[in-house]
Amino acid sequence: MTTILPAHPSDGTQPPFRHELYPYRGAGEFLSGTLAYIHEALEGGEAVVVAVPPDRASLLREALGDEPAVTFVDTMTLGPNPGRLVGAWVAWMQERGEGDRPVRGIGETAWREARSAAHLSELRYHEWLLNRAFARSSAWSMLCPYDDADEDRSALETLSRCHPLIRQDGHYVRNEGYLTAEDYPFEALSPACDPFQELSYAHGDLAAVRSKVSQCASDAGVGEEQRRRLAVAVTEIATNSIRHGGGHGTLRTWTQDATFVCEFRDAGYIPDVMAGRTRPTVDQIGGRGLWLAQQLCDLVEIRSTRDHGTTIRLHVDVPR
Repeated sequence: MTTILPAHPSDGTQPPFRHELYPYRGAGEFLSGTLAYIHEALEGGEAVVVAVPPDRASLLREALGDEPAVTFVDTMTLGPNPGRLVGAWVAWMQERGEGDRPVRGIGETAWREARSAAHLSELRYHEWLLNRAFARSSAWSMLCPYDDADEDRSALETLSRCHPLIRQDGHYVRNEGYLTAEDYPFEALSPACDPFQELSYAHGDLAAVRSKVSQCASDAGVGEEQRRRLAVAVTEIATNSIRHGGGHGTLRTWTQDATFVCEFRDAGYIPDVMAGRTRPTVDQIGGRGLWLAQQLCDLVEIRSTRDHGTTIRLHVDVPR
């Protein structure tokens, strides 16, 4: 049974972060649902940040005109890595929420443009992480439109598990299928693609790790500038393995589906699921290596458990 919840609490209290999935079909439903959400915000004196595909943004711009409380942003400027999105949303919300002004976000992912199964998996994980990132941000809320034109029930159900609320007929309802567990149920990583290169490393081996990655990346067709950026990311991740992963680790590299992959395995454990997702503060201890990797690579997969240690995969797109 679902319970319809009011857009604004009757007792005047501020609800916790609201994260709503809005399944729609067609431009008409997109426009009616998002405009209703925006008008709720404007009536409450809230600001709105919109990050949707260009065709959807055009529809909203035409309907809203020059509305100063609504800001349009372009996620394409962030590059393809979903690991940069949480940090971007934090910055956008803080900028528009000056003076503790409540802010609503509208974020629609171009799901059908996912470049690989790994990319699609990380896009879903980002949706789940938003609940963690903004859990204590009662002044923020977010609507995630999802084009259900294909009527793919499996895809919709998988995505809905990342959203505690679903918007229906102008209201939001509690989602009984929301993942409330502490640990996210990742899909299993795909096996390393043969042929792959492997190198064990420990203290004093960083130069060998960089050299190995540089040669393999060059053989795979990765450009010179990309190789320089990758070298920085590789150094950071290997250093973390040596410092926090038992003093040693294993590197594997391979090419798959026009992507060059560097995989690092060690015995360490990363307890903070937000590690690398938000910009480190000046006085923060640790966390810069993963942040840099997210900024320098086209995709970063992190799997870490107490029982099995940590696996980190750095992906760099190879020109086709």
